[in-house]
Order: sequence, then C-alpha cells, then structure tokens
Amino acid sequence: MDELALPLMIQPMTWQVQGGTIHYPRIIAGSPSAAMEKMNQTIVAAVNELRQQQMPPESGIAVQQGPFEIKTNERGVLSVLLTNSVYVEHAAHGMTYKKSLTFNIYNGEIYQLGALFKPNTDYVSVLSQNVARQIKERDIPLLGEFKGVAPDQDFYIADKSLVLYFQLYAITPYYVGFPMFPISAFELQDLLTNDGPLGRMATNS
Repeated sequence: MDELALPLMIQPMTWQVQGGTIHYPRIIAGSPSAAMEKMNQTIVAAVNELRQQQMPPESGIAVQQGPFEIKTNERGVLSVLLTNSVYVEHAAHGMTYKKSLTFNIYNGEIYQLGALFKPNTDYVSVLSQNVARQIKERDIPLLGEFKGVAPDQDFYIADKSLVLYFQLYAITPYYVGFPMFPISAFELQDLLTNDGPLGRMATNS
C-alpha cells in the first residue's frame, strides 16, 4: 500500500483577529516534509489573502469569522475550502469570500482546474454546459446572462465530484449565497487525466 495515499494528519489552528477567530488547517504528518511545509505555507498565504480582500481590513470590523472545511483527504489529494466572513458596523450585511486549494500531497503543488483534464480537451465548454443545465434545472436566479465558467474557475473536490463555485455577486444576487455546482467524476471520466486528482477519484478501488 502507498502510505501517502492514506489521509493526512491535520491539526486545526486558530488565529485571533479583530472581531473574532480564523481557523485553518495545518498538516502535521502523512506527506514528505518538504511537501507539508509547502502546503502549510500556501494555506497561511491564502488565509491572509482572504483577509486582505476584506477592505479595509481593520476599520470598523464588528464580527470576523474564518472557518475551513476539508473536502477531500485521500488518494494523495487534499482539497480544502477556506472562508472569511466580515460584518462591518452599520453595513447592510456582511461580506464573505471563499478560497479553495487542491494539493498534490507528494510535492505540495496546487492543482489548477486545467490540470484535471487531458491536454487539448475543451473542458471549459463541457463544464459550462453542465453548469448552465444545473442553473436551469435548479431555477437559480442570475444577475445577467450566464457566460460560462472560466478556465481557472474556483473549484474543490468532494465525494468523488468536481464542485465548481462562484463568489458572491459573480453570477447571482447576494441572497443566493455561493452557487455550487457538483459534477460527478464518473460523468467526466473520458476527459480526465488518470493521474490527476479527479481521475484518481473516478475509480472504484
């Protein structure tokens, strides 16, 4: 058995900030040390990036929360979803941003969306058609015409599925929240690289 295909050991960390607490994962075992260090540094940088999006970061913040979710931790893949929510005094409502990271635990590299698919595959069109169909079937209200997913669309991997998502206001009104679009790995199997993170999920072994 490949020991690196087993789940990583993850320690929840906390960071006290103005208005609340940010939580984030720290990898402590199960991957080569250099890869763990690289992933941990990337996670901390992403947490800081989310905070910087909440501008101004320290002005009038009443409440700030930063939870995280481990979406996949198996078969050499770690997929994490980070969130930062801030409510500023006297604002009509708070603002939330999300950042997902999908890692190759062998080397600590981040997978971009295109790396999930075989070269020269028109994955953007396939994913766009799937999302458009879900929007119609689920009767999701839009701010305008849906123009498709981006080549580097936000995503994470969970339950043997690719989950595409959009930030608040990107395609839907605020009250809709974050529109999430799960697509089964088995539905995309012919397009996937066998050694990519989603290709590994599209097996029953």
